[in-house]
Amino acid sequence: MNYQDFYIDGQWVKPLGGDTLAVIDPSTEGAIGVISLGSRADLDLAVAAARRAFPLYAAWSREQRLDLLAAIIEGYRQHSEALVELVHREMGAPLSLARSAHVPAGLGHLQRAFEVLRNYAFDQPHGTTLISREPIGVCGLITPWNWPLNQLTCKLAPALAAGCTLVLKPSEKAPLSAMLLADILHRAGVPKGVFNLVNGDGPTLGDGIARHPDIDMVSFTGSTGAGIAVAKAAADTVKRVSQELGGKSANLILADADIDSAVRHGVTSCFRNSGQSCNAPTRLLIPRALQAQAVDIARSVAAQICFDDSHPASAMGPLANAAQFERVQALIGAAIDQGAHPVCGGVGRPDGVSRGYYTRPTVFADVHPDMPIAREEVFGPVLVIIPYDTEDEAVAIANDSPYGLSGYVTAGTLDRARSVARRLRTGMVHLNGSKADNGAPFGGYKQSGNGREWGVHGLEDYLEVKSMFGYEPAA
Repeated sequence: MNYQDFYIDGQWVKPLGGDTLAVIDPSTEGAIGVISLGSRADLDLAVAAARRAFPLYAAWSREQRLDLLAAIIEGYRQHSEALVELVHREMGAPLSLARSAHVPAGLGHLQRAFEVLRNYAFDQPHGTTLISREPIGVCGLITPWNWPLNQLTCKLAPALAAGCTLVLKPSEKAPLSAMLLADILHRAGVPKGVFNLVNGDGPTLGDGIARHPDIDMVSFTGSTGAGIAVAKAAADTVKRVSQELGGKSANLILADADIDSAVRHGVTSCFRNSGQSCNAPTRLLIPRALQAQAVDIARSVAAQICFDDSHPASAMGPLANAAQFERVQALIGAAIDQGAHPVCGGVGRPDGVSRGYYTRPTVFADVHPDMPIAREEVFGPVLVIIPYDTEDEAVAIANDSPYGLSGYVTAGTLDRARSVARRLRTGMVHLNGSKADNGAPFGGYKQSGNGREWGVHGLEDYLEVKSMFGYEPAA
């Protein structure tokens, strides 16, 4: 495929403008492709195609949509290794992580949407009234660079299951896997106009999607600042805006936990995907008497990290782009200047690494909860260890954040972990090292966003609710 084309109305087409952008491999800092940057005119064409396609696609039966999703799933499987390679090159994930996490996550969301659609009750009687859920319409999807396939498929799959038509703007910094996915959708038989892809930047395309009068809903994943801008731009047309934004998730380790296992798991989870996960456990809260032990464990985990795939379990890739590398370096340097104590890592590339946006895995200890490094989302391999004296203090520290995406609690008993989890003001909590469940709602409180993705809740984000009074005769 030609990376400079857009996918509009069932075919790859030339852009109307001539602006282009190189896609950079963050491990080499070299270009691996060139994309076009779309204009508002390109967006208008895509939206018009989606609007034309909506009435027919919205009327498709459940069985037709299930057949379409099954074909997409099969195409995704067939191209999984090509998707692995593109994710690896466009945003720097080690091949092992792209193969074990990034690409399987996308497949999982497609499969989950299939299962939800198969059993979902779109119509529910309530006395003489019928409560019906119908596709919301044309949806604008704006997706990020950190988990490009995961964040795309968890929007696209339920939207297609719901009967919506779509206009996608993937991150211009990591668009190549999305373009291959567009080709997979085309080969799977998605009707023309149902799915459209236009590359572009946030100020032009992202803002244009949010403002467009013929787009009924925007689903956005990205920073809280960008999410605020999207919400403001969408306000004039009173469209639905579903957002999954930033996080500064607390990892509460209680005194009766297995400290070695809990700290190792927490540090490893923080550094996964080079720390570029909105739900990463970036604040490790530990009883004050156990902080020195936690520091030793965290330092040993950081020391085992390699910057190639020689040891997949401890491999870490670069940050995804130059802007993120500079931002993380600046935040680490500022934290040191403000008095935070790095027990490992710090400013600069890892020893022996001379090119690529690689960052030293950094751990700050004895951090006060009011320090900027303890409050700002870094989005890099940076962990802060915060000591506490009582469980109540730990919960207060965890909740003292503008964010509320995720939380983590490890305790000696599940009952105690459950009790603490109920006190956390977050949309999700992992108990005793548990993994996420893609059938459960994903999303946060406060400035971490609104709406929910994944599973039934993800499908319902793309549905409107209609009440038909008197649908059944009165008894």
